[in-house]
Amino acid sequence: MRQLERQNLNTFKQQIELPAYIENSISEQLSNTNRKSANKKIKAILSDVNNVNITEIRVVDSKGIIRGTSSVNNQSIVGQKTTNEDIKKTISNNRSYDQNVYDDKTNARYYVSSLPLLNSSTNSSVVGSLYIRANLESVYASINKITLLSLSAAIVAIALGLLVAIVISRAISVPIDEMKKQSIRIARGDFSGHVKVYGNDELGQLAGAVNNLSVRVEEAQDSTEADRRRLDGVLRHMSDGVLATDRRGNVTIINETAVDLLSSSSEESVGMSILDVLHIRQDYTIRELLESEEEIIIDLSTDANELILHAYFSLIQRESGFISGLVCVLHDITEQQHEEQERRQFVSNVSHELRTPLTSVRSYVEALSDGAWEDPELAPNFLAVVQDETERMIRMINDLLSLSRMDAGTSKLNFEYVNLNELINYILNRFDMILNSDDQPSKTYKIDRKITTKDLWVDLDTDKFTQVVDNLMNNAIKYSPDGGTITVRLLETHNHVILTISDQGLGIPRKDIAHVFDRFFRVDKARSRKQGGTGLGLAISKEVINLLGGQIWVDSIEGRGSNFYISLPYVPYEGDEWDDDSENS
Repeated sequence: MRQLERQNLNTFKQQIELPAYIENSISEQLSNTNRKSANKKIKAILSDVNNVNITEIRVVDSKGIIRGTSSVNNQSIVGQKTTNEDIKKTISNNRSYDQNVYDDKTNARYYVSSLPLLNSSTNSSVVGSLYIRANLESVYASINKITLLSLSAAIVAIALGLLVAIVISRAISVPIDEMKKQSIRIARGDFSGHVKVYGNDELGQLAGAVNNLSVRVEEAQDSTEADRRRLDGVLRHMSDGVLATDRRGNVTIINETAVDLLSSSSEESVGMSILDVLHIRQDYTIRELLESEEEIIIDLSTDANELILHAYFSLIQRESGFISGLVCVLHDITEQQHEEQERRQFVSNVSHELRTPLTSVRSYVEALSDGAWEDPELAPNFLAVVQDETERMIRMINDLLSLSRMDAGTSKLNFEYVNLNELINYILNRFDMILNSDDQPSKTYKIDRKITTKDLWVDLDTDKFTQVVDNLMNNAIKYSPDGGTITVRLLETHNHVILTISDQGLGIPRKDIAHVFDRFFRVDKARSRKQGGTGLGLAISKEVINLLGGQIWVDSIEGRGSNFYISLPYVPYEGDEWDDDSENS
């Protein structure tokens, strides 16, 4: 607007400039000595000036006397001395002066200009001044009009620009906002939505890329979730414990088997160091586990529970070689270690048990070979000892074969419904017959029978059960004092029949009760060997009762005798009573 104002003012100044001939004519008249004639001509010259932009033209001579004016209503100032300072400066300095002034009376703006008039002949001396006054209201009116027009155009342009900007910004921001919302949904795991593609421009291509990314991320998420579920299923149903750690050795994954083996909770274990979870901090460091990847045996046994674990460590390593963690697989080898120990103990016991009679047999055979067979007194004794030891080894080998068959599951059972009352009485009658026979045993004993009168029909193998009862009765007779009483009870309780054989012997120490049914275990080893025992009778009895679906246990107080219990499953027979006569026939 300032530039427009300057341009209009310059144009206006050019428009109000008087032609050179007018200035020359006025200069000639000011040089004329006939003032009256000169004033008339000056007036005529000024009246001929036809410029609508000029309000007034004054001609002032070198003495400051107003010689003429173009204002018809202001002719009275002709002949008066001018009071305008610009005119005086122009005459005295031979310089032009112009300025814009504001008239407070008319509230109008004017442009005034004072030009020096030179002598037309010499063109050097100042003969007067030409004062021009022009009204600038038309100029400023035009400027205001243009300003208003420009302002209106600017407002319209701004409004249109804002409208276009809003439309364009919405065309850009709406797809971007939709893509932002879809990205947030993808980050939250919601892949159901899709971004609308508005065109084939860059935003449309970006929207298509976001939709494609959503599909790919969903597929990857489903694949990862499926893999995780499969891994969780595998870990959950593994019989071995599995732990995974980060590169610092802190547990990140632990399956239920490992939790059960370590007697901890997954919440407590996750985040803990694997050294603390496995209780091996005093023996190993994380670096040693990472570098060696060795297999270790961890003994977590307590007084109440025996637990031995085999731990195998493997690295979680990327293709670049970066180690990001450790995997530990725990295998419970408690039973394996126990079986291995029992196997070693069994081999040792068998070797020891067989070596003793073999040594005796070899000694007596050597003695016989050296000539003792010729001695009629020693030879029969030596041969009797050899025969006894041989029979003892045969019994031991037969017992071992029986145990081996039962361990291998090849031992056959012939189940049949048996009246247990009659079977027990039949077995006890045999022992009574031995006691009352002519061949008196080495000690006397009494059998006290406390057997229920109710017939108890039980499904069992008669021969093997008879073998068990015979073994318990023989043990009761062996370890009971001379003249002692052996009490046999049979009763029914809670869908089971309970057979109890009690003696009045030395009893079993509390520390040995848990091992009574172990193979080759003897409470009094010297006495047992002397009486010809193999140490396998109770072990065989336990295996037989287990095969029959029952249980056997012992309750004893040292010095007060022992009570052996046999529990067998019993289901009362609800059909017709069996006809004993028809069965016997």
